[in-house]
Amino acid sequence: MPEDRAVEEQAMNTFPPKESKETLFALVSPEGEAPRPSSPPKKTTLKICGSNYPLSIAFIVVNEFCERFSYYGMKAVLTLYFLYFLHWSEDTSTSVYHAFSSLCYFTPLLGAAMADSWLGKFRTIIYLSMVYVLGHLIKSLGALPVVGGHLAHTVLSMIGLFLIALGTGGIKPCVAAFGGDQFEAEHVNERSKFFSVFYLSINAGSLISMFVTPMLRGDVKCFGGDCYALAFGVPGMLMVLALVVFVLGSKMYKKPPPEGNIVAQVSKCIWFAISNRLKNRSREIPKRNHWLDWAEEKYPKQLILDVKALTRVLFLYIPLPMFWALLDQQGSRWTLQATRMNGNMGFFVFQPDQIQVLNPLLVLIFIPMFDLGIYPLIKKCGINLTSIKKMAAGMILASLAFAVAAAVEIKINELAPHSPGGKEVYLRILNLADDEMKVELMDYQNKSLFPEPIKPFQQTKGHSKMLLTTESQSFHIQLLYHNMSIINEHVMKEKNKYTLVIHGKQSGVSSILMQDAVTSTANGMAAVRFINTMDKDINLTLNRGVSISVGQNYGISSYKILERGQYNGVLCRMGDKEFFLDLGLLDFGAAYVFVITDSSDQGLRAWKTEDISPNKMSLAWQLPQYIIVTASEVVFSITGLEFSYSQAPPSMKSVLQAAWLLTVAIGNIIVLVVAQTSALVQWAEFILFSGLLLVICLIFSIMGYYYIPVKPDAYSSEDTMTSSHIEGDTKDLVTKKTKL
Repeated sequence: MPEDRAVEEQAMNTFPPKESKETLFALVSPEGEAPRPSSPPKKTTLKICGSNYPLSIAFIVVNEFCERFSYYGMKAVLTLYFLYFLHWSEDTSTSVYHAFSSLCYFTPLLGAAMADSWLGKFRTIIYLSMVYVLGHLIKSLGALPVVGGHLAHTVLSMIGLFLIALGTGGIKPCVAAFGGDQFEAEHVNERSKFFSVFYLSINAGSLISMFVTPMLRGDVKCFGGDCYALAFGVPGMLMVLALVVFVLGSKMYKKPPPEGNIVAQVSKCIWFAISNRLKNRSREIPKRNHWLDWAEEKYPKQLILDVKALTRVLFLYIPLPMFWALLDQQGSRWTLQATRMNGNMGFFVFQPDQIQVLNPLLVLIFIPMFDLGIYPLIKKCGINLTSIKKMAAGMILASLAFAVAAAVEIKINELAPHSPGGKEVYLRILNLADDEMKVELMDYQNKSLFPEPIKPFQQTKGHSKMLLTTESQSFHIQLLYHNMSIINEHVMKEKNKYTLVIHGKQSGVSSILMQDAVTSTANGMAAVRFINTMDKDINLTLNRGVSISVGQNYGISSYKILERGQYNGVLCRMGDKEFFLDLGLLDFGAAYVFVITDSSDQGLRAWKTEDISPNKMSLAWQLPQYIIVTASEVVFSITGLEFSYSQAPPSMKSVLQAAWLLTVAIGNIIVLVVAQTSALVQWAEFILFSGLLLVICLIFSIMGYYYIPVKPDAYSSEDTMTSSHIEGDTKDLVTKKTKL
């Protein structure tokens, strides 16, 4: 009878009510773990072309491409925006640039906390992307000249940059970790390749944006100048596209639920362990294997194990910020170095802010080169190239790149025009009279500083150096013209360059002391000014709507800054007449004087002379340092990204990704502090960074020698933590082999 059988089975069952046999046997099993409830059937995951790659990662990769286009496109023109739109100094522009970069890598902590404790990775990415788009909109409004004055532009720019930093930083730790979550636990190799493709998409986006946005800034003119509003607006549109693409893949994603406030749990666990250890300092209390074991009285064993793994990796991260301090100077110090070089490559003319495009371009080349060529070759040679060794090699390469940058900087300084020092001035003579002129300095020790007569419109080889007895000194200059002797008095101040403009005819000769530019323009552009020898005012319309007015009878205009290029057919108006002047090539970093004269057979013409010669150092000399630093980035950054994911406990993937990004933030703070406090010349600063990174590399190598990496399968797939009171009940149980 079934009923009798049920009674007999109940009598034979010696287990307590509501207690399963599996639970009791598990308490005395060798593993000492409670069994997991049977998991529900898994949702079928769509794969890419029958591979082990989930289709959902395609949306994540495209999203990352668009987001990086947005970020790097905006950032590519940011330094020049600070310099020439907001009119900040180089040091201030560099400091704010790195402060913004630093904030972008501090906010990942906020994004990780939101994802792990509240919204989950998917919704965190959605909401913070909206903040990101709003930041781009406000930043673009701040670049419109018609919107308020300088204060309004500054305030809007700072608000926009803050929101962009909040958006881009907040989603950084979530996107990479969310992509890793799409893979099954056994697909370790595929996940590792995903991080390479993920980094590839980052650099593909930055490659295109760093090439396009400087062109939008310089080639497209709006409101009579560079179109910064368009250069910021287009990246904003790409961020909108990134958000749309990410939402389209919503139904395909695996969306792990929030793990709880992991950051708070970790902080409380560490604090309790430290305080508990301090309370129990008696020698009678037995020691524990690890200082975090002092948290066992309150926190689950699994959490303590995860925090141990987390702290081991965080300790290894301590030296890493110095690497980022060097790498992120490509957008600041290296761009400023490029402004003092000549971007004419023959086949293409690079603007100073376009040379950054080399970095993402080389990354796209180096990633497959290293993954498919160099790493397998090293492995065949029997060398075990661990993640720690790769990252150390990346540091050495970055140090070498800055040594090369220092060598380039020294050569630039050698080729650059010399500037007058204390109690020095540089003087040259420009004879615009109708016959040759002899010039003597009456009050100067070397009266024959200009021994030969100077012919009309004679091109001089440069300025002559004069020594002053005081910071400002008056000179009487004698002009010998035919049988006439004219003496003019002029005052010169130290550390300046001057041109003595002589003009007149037999009826009378006079001179004008004109102060020249001392150094090349900061952005590598050309500077021009005009001398009008006519008896009427002249208005010139230079290329792209830039106009300038020059007064009559040897009126001298101020300098006007123009982009490098050919300027032929410049419209010139004198009264009701129009002429066209050919200015020729205005080259990188040069300063020119154009003397407008009347030619009876050709009308008005412009005679050209140089105040400062063009930049002589080719921008191609920056190529070696970009090659080396990009190789260091590929070796260091991709390895570190995958290392952070693989070494993180399952509940702390976003936290460790945020910690990895935090090292970038601290690196930018290092640059900010050095830029504001260092009194070193630029090449010495490069050497300083190079030497510091070598020392840090040695420290990191020693730390890495004692670090034992965690294998991907070392972490239990168990998601639930055993409660603390069960841990206490089972702590002293004797492990026994149990048979049914």
